[in-house]
Amino acid sequence: YAGRDPSLASVMMGSHIDTVRTGGRLDGNLGVLAGLEVIAACQEQQFQPLRNLEVAFFTNEEGSRFPPDMMGSLVYAGALGLEEAKEKRDADGVSVGEELERLGLVGAASVPGPAPFAFVELHIEQGPLLDAHGESIGVVEAVQGISWQKLKLAGQSNHAGTTPIQMRRDAGLAASRIHLALHEIVMSLGDDMVGTVGHQTWHPNLVNVVPSQVELTIDLRSPLESQLKEAEAAFSEVCLQIARDCGVSLEAEQLVRLEPVTFDPRVVERIEKAAQRSGVSYRRMVSGAGHDAQVIGQMAPAGMIFVPSIAGVSHNPAEATSPDDLARGAQLLTDVVLELAECVSEDRL
Repeated sequence: YAGRDPSLASVMMGSHIDTVRTGGRLDGNLGVLAGLEVIAACQEQQFQPLRNLEVAFFTNEEGSRFPPDMMGSLVYAGALGLEEAKEKRDADGVSVGEELERLGLVGAASVPGPAPFAFVELHIEQGPLLDAHGESIGVVEAVQGISWQKLKLAGQSNHAGTTPIQMRRDAGLAASRIHLALHEIVMSLGDDMVGTVGHQTWHPNLVNVVPSQVELTIDLRSPLESQLKEAEAAFSEVCLQIARDCGVSLEAEQLVRLEPVTFDPRVVERIEKAAQRSGVSYRRMVSGAGHDAQVIGQMAPAGMIFVPSIAGVSHNPAEATSPDDLARGAQLLTDVVLELAECVSEDRL
């Protein structure tokens, strides 16, 4: 949406439009639709800000089919090469590039894209804090760092009845011990640290056969880079020891590694002051989930606005936010973006 001075860098809004297979309708889509609504409101009121307004909707933020997550924003920001991204493949061996071709979605724009003047993303919290405390807005100060790995354990399949326990090379036992070890490491490092085994495949996956191969994914997150590194190092060491103890081989592949991101304090302060002026209840908070804003924040001042997730439910068809809270979030996005769009230069930010 053209501003009064189209030569100035744009103020960008937006989020992602992909979801997980068990996802709801608000995750990501809220930020895109609210951004379009901001522009629609400007058009209806015949209001033209100083700077252009843009709405970005990034693909594959979830990374649930093609690693890494935040793929679209990473390519836009130049942190992931276009050709490298197009070569990423899903579990069935289909590449991103092949799917873009099949769907007719191969674009002509060059990447990295132009850096916006500022970026603001509206998103559901995806956690329980706002709803539990009866607050309408989350002013997001930072996003946790993320480390994703895929482990492959290879032992030997054998008869479940005739093979003595002490003579087995049981990949399933190793996987189970690794899962437990991950939990123990995370618990030892404090409340900020979380870790998850979200996906496992077993082979041959039969009731009466010792498993010969297991693949599992590891998701580690922390708002502290030092804590994340400590967890990664401890986990790597314990995995090697478990593999030796169980007589299996171990391959580890890093799928995603993103450092914690602190949002631009000037944008965060504008969001907070706008919330104060509107009279809504709010809290400053750190996001436990990854978002495109943390990537765009590497090339431009960025910030995020959260609205409550009822009962903290997300990545679930039951995901919901009250209409009033959706409206409050969209209104706050409007207020902040239009303020930013009147900034003549970054020193006025």
